[in-house]
Amino acid sequence: MNRIQKLLLENKAWAQSKLDINEGYFSDMAKDQSPEYLWVGCSDSRVPESEITNSTPGQIFVHRNIANLVVHTDINFLSVLSYAVNTLKVPHIIICGHYNCGGVRAALSQNSLGLIDNWIRNIKDTYLLHKMELEQGRSESEKVNKLVEFNVMEQVKNLVHTSIIQQSWHDRHAPHIHGWVYDLNTGLIKELVSIKPGISIDSAHRYEF
Repeated sequence: MNRIQKLLLENKAWAQSKLDINEGYFSDMAKDQSPEYLWVGCSDSRVPESEITNSTPGQIFVHRNIANLVVHTDINFLSVLSYAVNTLKVPHIIICGHYNCGGVRAALSQNSLGLIDNWIRNIKDTYLLHKMELEQGRSESEKVNKLVEFNVMEQVKNLVHTSIIQQSWHDRHAPHIHGWVYDLNTGLIKELVSIKPGISIDSAHRYEF
């Protein structure tokens, strides 16, 4: 049996296990979605958002990319954000990084990785913003993990600076925005920041509606 066939068989077993508990499970699920959260996470295969939060299908709308970045020119991310905020009207957005992130570690290196260098540059900019603190007697792993935290905080700022979020704050006083970091070694999530709608935004990034 090859790996793909194994996945398909596992899918059948999983589907049947759900039907054994509730024969209407999939028909109910197929009707609509009304998620409570938009999750902006890293593509890392070890950070499955539904599993680490013990959530059920339908609760979390998901966007994942290398190192959980919020990039103002990323039409993919902006489309997900717009749909989640304006159509699904999620009350919460979570940006979740994780310690020992390969993308963040790569940003601390001078090695070229090809096309991804252009994406990782966003994290290098965050490194430059916090270079003095990051270089103060930290081991390499400590430096990576601290930059992971700084990266999450910067992405939260980037999210607040979008017109999509500011328009939604103006119209419906939502969503709340949360910055988290997941620890691969413990399975636990650390909350870095929680931002309520309508906080003061610097004039350079503030939109008027």
